[in-house]
Amino acid sequence: MDKLKQIESFVSVAARGSLTAAAAAEGVAPAVIGRRIDALEQRLGVKLMLRTTRRLTLTHEGSAFLEDCQRLLADLADAEASVSAGGVKASGYLRTTAPAGFGRRHVAPLVPRFLAQHPDVNVSLNLSDRVIDIVSEGYDCAVRVGDLTDSSLVSVRLADNRRLYVATPAYLQRAGVPSHPAELARHQCLVLSGDASQSRGWAFKIDGELTHLRPSGRVDCSDGQVLHDWCLAGLGIAWRSTWEVEAQVARGELQTVLDDFAAPPNGIYAVFPQRKHLPLRVRLWIDFLKHSYGDPSYWKR
Repeated sequence: MDKLKQIESFVSVAARGSLTAAAAAEGVAPAVIGRRIDALEQRLGVKLMLRTTRRLTLTHEGSAFLEDCQRLLADLADAEASVSAGGVKASGYLRTTAPAGFGRRHVAPLVPRFLAQHPDVNVSLNLSDRVIDIVSEGYDCAVRVGDLTDSSLVSVRLADNRRLYVATPAYLQRAGVPSHPAELARHQCLVLSGDASQSRGWAFKIDGELTHLRPSGRVDCSDGQVLHDWCLAGLGIAWRSTWEVEAQVARGELQTVLDDFAAPPNGIYAVFPQRKHLPLRVRLWIDFLKHSYGDPSYWKR
């Protein structure tokens, strides 16, 4: 049995949530899809999916394997497109979206360079901290920062996203420097309100385990830039990404705390819907972002 077909069926089932839906999309019987999944699991020697009559869930190994498979299929599609496209130029409208703060700093400034390379492409960029359903709202792709929850989308990791706990020296002199995450209970913490990416709270590595705590304070806000500004104004401790606060830390305007408990970095991703043929303009945009963020000097500028 074709190994690639097994992987394609696995990704399709994970995206659609059932063997029946994946079989209908391919025009085959559900039993065919089931045999491919069984053969894949037998070949790998691990259980990728737990199947009952009511639901299908991925195992831990299945979730990890899914991301690799999605990337493999995306790379294969890119390779085929680069050959079949030949000298054809990218054209048309590219609709993309990104989080407001990250988008202002690290997506919007790259658009002019991309347009200069591809003069027949028009770009519509939406900046919003709302997690947009790119399929139902008609977007070609999205840049997302943090942990991904929607397995129905294909994801390409563009860069790591490291986060720091920061406050002004004046605040820490006034309130004290916490030596353990548990001590945040007596501090003013600047947290996002109604933001899905931090719904579990702030992440810490405590005794070798990833732990989430939900700190609180006198104020919260749904806009990360406002939290950044409040932090610089000395209102409390914030948990922000390095791309947002690294310059202030280097200048001494902000000071990091709890460095020994810092959580592992999550990711900066490009996500896009499952498609058999990804439009050339979308593929080139994702490649452009990955190349830009992959340059170590980019983040130092």
